[in-house]
Amino acid sequence: MAECHPVGFRFVMQAKLKGGKVLHADPRFTRTSAMADTYAPLRAGTDIVFLGGLIRYVLEEKRYFRDYVVNYTNAPTLITEDFRDTEDLAGLFSGFDAERKQYEAKSWRYDAEPRKEPTNQATRPNSDASTFSARGGQLTQPPRNDPSLEHQRCVFQILRRHYSRYTPEMVERVCGTPKETFLKVAETLCSASGPDKTAAICYAVGWTQHTTGVQMIRASTILQLLLGNIGRPGGGIMALRGHASIQGSTDLPTLYNLLPGYLNCPSALKNHDTIGDYIATEMSPTSYWVHFPEFLVSLMKAWYGPAATKENDWRYDWLPKIVGDHSHMPMFVAMADGKIKGFLAMGQNPAVGGQNAGFQRKALAKLDWMVVRDLYETETATFWKDSPEIHSGELSADKIGTEVFLLPAAATAEMDGTYTNTQRLLQWHDRAADPPGDARSDLWFTYHLMRRLKALYADSKSPRDQPIPALTWDYLDEEENAGWKVKDEPSARLVLKEINGTFVETGKPVKGFGDLKSDGSTACGAWIYSGVYAPTKEEPDGHNFAANRGPTTDWVALNWGFAWPANRRVMYNRASADPAGDPWPKEARLARQFGHGSRGYVYWDAEAASPDPARPGEVVRGRWVGLDVPDFPPTKPPTAKANPDGLGLDFHDGASPFLMKADGKGWLFAPSGLVDGPLPTHYEPYESPVRNPVYPGQQSNPATKVWPIAGNPYAEVATAEFPCVLSTYRLTEPHLSGSMSRWLPWLAALQPELFVEISPEHAEEIGAANLDVVSIATPGPRSGRRPSSLRESGRS
Repeated sequence: MAECHPVGFRFVMQAKLKGGKVLHADPRFTRTSAMADTYAPLRAGTDIVFLGGLIRYVLEEKRYFRDYVVNYTNAPTLITEDFRDTEDLAGLFSGFDAERKQYEAKSWRYDAEPRKEPTNQATRPNSDASTFSARGGQLTQPPRNDPSLEHQRCVFQILRRHYSRYTPEMVERVCGTPKETFLKVAETLCSASGPDKTAAICYAVGWTQHTTGVQMIRASTILQLLLGNIGRPGGGIMALRGHASIQGSTDLPTLYNLLPGYLNCPSALKNHDTIGDYIATEMSPTSYWVHFPEFLVSLMKAWYGPAATKENDWRYDWLPKIVGDHSHMPMFVAMADGKIKGFLAMGQNPAVGGQNAGFQRKALAKLDWMVVRDLYETETATFWKDSPEIHSGELSADKIGTEVFLLPAAATAEMDGTYTNTQRLLQWHDRAADPPGDARSDLWFTYHLMRRLKALYADSKSPRDQPIPALTWDYLDEEENAGWKVKDEPSARLVLKEINGTFVETGKPVKGFGDLKSDGSTACGAWIYSGVYAPTKEEPDGHNFAANRGPTTDWVALNWGFAWPANRRVMYNRASADPAGDPWPKEARLARQFGHGSRGYVYWDAEAASPDPARPGEVVRGRWVGLDVPDFPPTKPPTAKANPDGLGLDFHDGASPFLMKADGKGWLFAPSGLVDGPLPTHYEPYESPVRNPVYPGQQSNPATKVWPIAGNPYAEVATAEFPCVLSTYRLTEPHLSGSMSRWLPWLAALQPELFVEISPEHAEEIGAANLDVVSIATPGPRSGRRPSSLRESGRS
């Protein structure tokens, strides 16, 4: 964090100065390690063993936050009798189909009484883990549970059995972490958690890039739920994003499988034939996702305006359907096969920034055309003339048919827009200068490209072309550009207003996603951002809350930027109060210190009055109040009983904070929604030089996707040819591959060339000394003698 996010790390250092403890687990000793109170080394790829050891310590030493665990997680929930754990099946869970390399998750489900005729929702079975109904869960009635946590089929006991082998001794043997260091980390973390304290976990992009990356993050979630560190200030799990607005690029997705606001993209592989099928498949009716129709219809109205009507199913048929995995690697595999003709690289540099970059450069040579938009000429833009394959003769510039268009892009300071950071905080940035020459913003390029396409297709009679001319595309405001050189720059403010949502009849902005309707009367570009451009008394046509820079002297700083959803700074913050609605001791203490009269972070005030939504003009007593925006139905008391026939949040009781889940609970055990198991389990990385010491019969993640094709070889497990683990990482001075930062002489001088870090023991083993030149080889086509994976090559 100190290396890659130095600005953010200063807050960690400020916390340390006030007595906070910094724990750092990493294969490398970094600048963060140097500032940590405890540094725990571990072998790359063994994170789940390390985290599993912490989970076992919390469970066996009874350091879990019992009131939180019993009431706010699915620890008491019983799982079906058919479930079998990795402990029973030598590293696999029940339901695995070895031929298809897929799990059928039926045996992972909650144990509940069958109901012959469920009345509250569609019950068509759906085993696809990628649907939101699977990730949030689908229930027809509350499952059986055991609040004593003693039943052998309750999640708590399953968790204990699953992690029983993850002892401190195993952590030391598998991870290489000294037992004493591990126990110090465990005790420090436990001591910083509970009713009167919270602790946060920060992870870097490296976790997401493992074949068990999702499960690594899941393991940290389990740990934080057991300790009571979710939904409370000072807790949570922070993803250290690679760029300033990577969070924003998943919220308003550049991901192939999502629509804005985390609605799944329609798929030809699912029951998504009609809009009714799509909603029934994706909606989780006993959670806040019951409002899925409002989110979807409002999105279609934002995109297609008057062309989207109830009679034509809001033009659902115009949405393209995905037909498989179109993520980065399979996209380049398809490109190498000649199935993709054109490619837009906007702020992306796959020629040096992707896995098996040589394969990707060769794939770029199969394109008909490619557009590169960037601040500088990148390796992707010049792959056809100066790539390693050109120099080696594998590719020839005069035989590459790819026509490359390099278009200069504007920098952040040369455009209006927002950043969305890892805590979901939108912050507006203003244009400070015109871009030089022909450089233009990404918004300008996208807007004018689509404007020309609309003109091109305006007279087309083909049904498949109709979505293009029908698309709403009104984002120019000439007054905004009056003082700037670029007179046709689209208005980021108008885009933000569309994202916020409006009432169709008046064009006035909605106050938030609670205003959205499924009858076509509202339009909204992304429901989770709704409220960011809401009306105020002073600005009835909308106020840009992302541009707020109010005082930050108060603890929560609600007047700085806008955090989705609804400007909440902590999601699921009902968990910051106990089941009775009173603040936990930590929240009460901090409220006394910083809260200006508040009793807690978010809590139930039985005397607070608010308008009765069922009886206009009347008031009701009792309301959730506090320093943050409550993430709970505002007048639902903590004593409210669950309605087993209810829809949406009526299905939950008043002590179920996790309202996006079907049962309202934090999932220690995932009964659906994951492709590789309901609990994190240690599997070795796919090309690991080490055989799996935890489950010898199951080497790697059984659901791992691989591409065993020409030009993409894999190292054999525990091969003597590739005995080393190579990990890449970022430095503070060069940005990524250096395509942006190498133009600054002082940064280039600070980090002038590539280097490799190896342990002194390994250096002695291969006869290398400091400042020697070494060769690094990975699996792939090579000419001449096959070198070892790392060898000394001479003096520099």
